[in-house]
Amino acid sequence: MELKPPDDAAMQDIGAALAACLPDLRRHHLLLALQGELGSGKTTLARGLLRALGVEGPIHSPTFSLVEPYETGAGTIHHLDLYRLQGGDAELDALGYRDYRGMPGLVIVEWPEQGGAGLGPIDLKILLEHLPAGRRLWIEAGTETGRAWRDALRDGRIWLKNLN
Repeated sequence: MELKPPDDAAMQDIGAALAACLPDLRRHHLLLALQGELGSGKTTLARGLLRALGVEGPIHSPTFSLVEPYETGAGTIHHLDLYRLQGGDAELDALGYRDYRGMPGLVIVEWPEQGGAGLGPIDLKILLEHLPAGRRLWIEAGTETGRAWRDALRDGRIWLKNLN
């Protein structure tokens, strides 16, 4: 699935749409991977999702803290930024990644390529790219739950008509 959001507001709308069709976080442990160059909108997209789930106050990129936890009405969300990692399972373990993935909830990972195979199956991966005007997103599902999530987003995308 490909989308072309023209600005940050549209990126946050996509995040809100992802939140609206999110599978039940009390029954699933999901991984959303956001991959793209610096400034491509990974945190903006995550912010839109978190806001739609009721998170108030500042929502920052976890570039320096590496992990930001959020409790929402939908369930627990951990937002990770792996940009500063060298890669490998030991660093993921030090962040508590296996614990987050082992419990119901959503883990949002920016820079998933830094986590390598240690991340395990990715339910939904969003590749972000800068365009001269706006951005381009490719949304790929890697699991059955991810396919259902992507399809729910696609099926409910009346609001996305201007983003294709």
